[in-house]
Amino acid sequence: MDRPFTLIVNGSAYRVDAEPATPLLDVLRNHLGLKGSRYGCGLEQCGACMVLVDGEATYSCSREAGTLVGRSILTVEGLGTPASLHPLQQAFLEEQAGQCGYCLSGMLVSAKALLDRNADPTRAEIAAALDPNLCRCGSHPRILRAVLRAAARLRGEADDGRP
Repeated sequence: MDRPFTLIVNGSAYRVDAEPATPLLDVLRNHLGLKGSRYGCGLEQCGACMVLVDGEATYSCSREAGTLVGRSILTVEGLGTPASLHPLQQAFLEEQAGQCGYCLSGMLVSAKALLDRNADPTRAEIAAALDPNLCRCGSHPRILRAVLRAAARLRGEADDGRP
């Protein structure tokens, strides 16, 4: 594959002038200015870089950007806006699910992938889906509550903030 190439990110096409072997995370952050996905380990072990590719949670730190031409990439920036948060973002705020916040973009997109395929997950299913995402602050109980809260909202159910 030659450069430049075109990626579809958050519903928009971007022409990228980078080597096709460049990690997607580098393209997102350095070429497209999308800083939500984070560099954590570079080894697919922490999930801070997680994005959705065709709806599947994908480590962007090790995925070659050139392999994603024609595929749909969703970053945390594509979930919602400050004026119109995605229900997951709103629930994470309400549950105070982040301390340092470094893991949250990966947690949010991984949770979205889960809720897109399973509208009514159990706490155990949420924990399993988020297992690739490491939170060093220990916010896991609040993160699990936030995903349960968002799932209830997305199903159109009222929630009282407690699963």
